[in-house]
Amino acid sequence: MSGSETAAPAALPPALRVPLGIVACLAALVVIGLGGLYAGQATASGFDGGMLAAAGGYAAEPSPVRTLALMIDFGGEPLGAAVLVAALAGLCLALGRRRLALLALAGPALAVVATTLLKPVAGRTINGGHLSYPSGHTALLTAVAIVLALLLVRVVRAMRARWVALALVLALGVGAGAAMGWSQSALNAHYPTDTIGGLCTAFVLVPLAGMVIDRVASVG
Repeated sequence: MSGSETAAPAALPPALRVPLGIVACLAALVVIGLGGLYAGQATASGFDGGMLAAAGGYAAEPSPVRTLALMIDFGGEPLGAAVLVAALAGLCLALGRRRLALLALAGPALAVVATTLLKPVAGRTINGGHLSYPSGHTALLTAVAIVLALLLVRVVRAMRARWVALALVLALGVGAGAAMGWSQSALNAHYPTDTIGGLCTAFVLVPLAGMVIDRVASVG
């Protein structure tokens, strides 16, 4: 590792660039595939119905389950998202990870922008015409979790075992995305496949943004 790398640790650990690049490519195929499959539709697919049933169906109102779903959903709302992103960026800065702090801001922002732009392209709707694919809430929380995982693998020195580090990034990212995806489906805000698209959108953009940040910082 060079002196510059030591002074400014990479946003994306070099050992994870290829594995996460592969994950990003596969995730992009899922986003495109689901978007094409459900383009213009306004009803849940059989797969959506099966996933929803397996997750317990819609959350009744009022109920503890709905309260939990709303609490998770808040993490994707503007105020909740701003708090999460600011806290994560601040933690990265406090630990001396400036590039990762930038990724903490850029990754979730790109995820939200991308899902917003993709919605009218896919044209899938729910609840009387609301564009639904892919889920921005799910993309945002997944992106936050991926950056948090990248921070953790540095702090706990998981990079000594690359595949352990990769497993941690995937586990936290998918876990957070699944939690938000459940809340969106339970609240009938998105079809389950919308949330898969959102999760995969984050796995495309966060590694890509990390690579760009590292590249620009190295050139600079």
